[in-house]
Amino acid sequence: MGRVVEVTDVILRDAHQSLLATRMAMEDMVPACEDLDNAGYWSLECWGGATFDACIRFLNEDPWERLRTFKKLMPKTPLQMLLRGQNLLGYRHYEDGVVERFVDKAAENGMDVFRVFDALNDLRNLETALKAVKKTGKHAQGTICYTQSPVHTVAAFVEMAKSLQSMGVDSICIKDMAALLQPQAAYDLVKGIKDACGQEMRVHLHVHSTTGVTMVSLMKAIEAGVDIVDTSISSLSLGSGHNPTEALVKMLAGTGYETRLDMARLLKVKAHFAKVRPRYKKFMADYNAVDTEIFDSQIPGGMISNMASQLREMEASDQMAEVLAEVPRVRADAGYPPLVTPSSQIVGSQAVFNVLMGERYGTQTTEFSDLMLGYYGSTLGEKNAEVLAQAKQLSGKEVITGRPADLLEPEWDQLRAEAAKIPNFNGSDEDVLTYAMFPSVAEAFFKSRPEGPKNLGQDPAKAA
Repeated sequence: MGRVVEVTDVILRDAHQSLLATRMAMEDMVPACEDLDNAGYWSLECWGGATFDACIRFLNEDPWERLRTFKKLMPKTPLQMLLRGQNLLGYRHYEDGVVERFVDKAAENGMDVFRVFDALNDLRNLETALKAVKKTGKHAQGTICYTQSPVHTVAAFVEMAKSLQSMGVDSICIKDMAALLQPQAAYDLVKGIKDACGQEMRVHLHVHSTTGVTMVSLMKAIEAGVDIVDTSISSLSLGSGHNPTEALVKMLAGTGYETRLDMARLLKVKAHFAKVRPRYKKFMADYNAVDTEIFDSQIPGGMISNMASQLREMEASDQMAEVLAEVPRVRADAGYPPLVTPSSQIVGSQAVFNVLMGERYGTQTTEFSDLMLGYYGSTLGEKNAEVLAQAKQLSGKEVITGRPADLLEPEWDQLRAEAAKIPNFNGSDEDVLTYAMFPSVAEAFFKSRPEGPKNLGQDPAKAA
């Protein structure tokens, strides 16, 4: 028997988030759960990211109930979530008490593995969440957001991994959201982390497939000693999604590496989602796109679609090429943040303003000024001093160098009091947390919750 490579399938979260705009209804996932639970996965990613938002915004479904249902249907396999550190699942920093309560409640409702990341790779923004996960006895996975820039070297990422290890993480994830991790870099990075942190430190690799190179990156990472990789069942894979699970199993044949996955179970799951997929045609991203230009622009697909809709609203779609050229310049001025939620939206919106207003940074979004001034955390690169001065002047705020959450006052009692005023608030901490994440959306959701979940899928004949 060869060395076992463990696998996490993202079919229940990131796969449909990346390819179907997170619109898949719970009832379309339930029939696959028994096979997924018995297929031999290390974990199943099923919660966090945009799923929480989509549940209450579009599907009229309680995300906490979704988590409890998954736990009931898949008792054997650890459930995994994506958590934005001090941002939890929202777009702002929450004070420590709210972060701790969220982690407690997620663990209590069935979450086993917490993949905790920060958009800027500011590890201070992970501390509270990771400590809270450790306190519950669940698996705390510290995350490095992979990106490319003059300051993001293998050595810099290895230093981050050592810092995460000193914070007591159970495993380290390399999260490559834009499919930028090329094969040799994957080998060097995994080997560098293993050499620095010890072979016993589990390393987990998450890649998308957008650029077409990352299946090879998975193989090189496996050769370098990676312990766990993320894939997605083939009927919801590729394009801006992920590499296919069954292809990984077949790729390892004869290499001295193998998975614990049961191919018969995988094929049943594949057949199920192949039937479900056409019903969501109107939400579907381009499945076959391979975009190597991302290596030059560093712009992930979701960010391009956001900027395109911004430009359409401003009747300036013809200036897209100028905006795409401006994004890397804005990113450099801001200290080279990785482009992932929310930094991708912040940098993209500022690039749009710079192009449309005809003067760079004369108008700044509040979020961009805050990013420059340290209110989201620190960046690995130096910020442009001139742009920083403009941010101070336009915002009237000072630069901060401490952990942003240290500026926040306790807010739990106020959040509970506000949530309690909404019709159909059920009094639970879970409802308070739903309100805390998305206040205006939660208000509409609580009111409509008694109507039950919606399925936005359509009969393929009608969807054509």
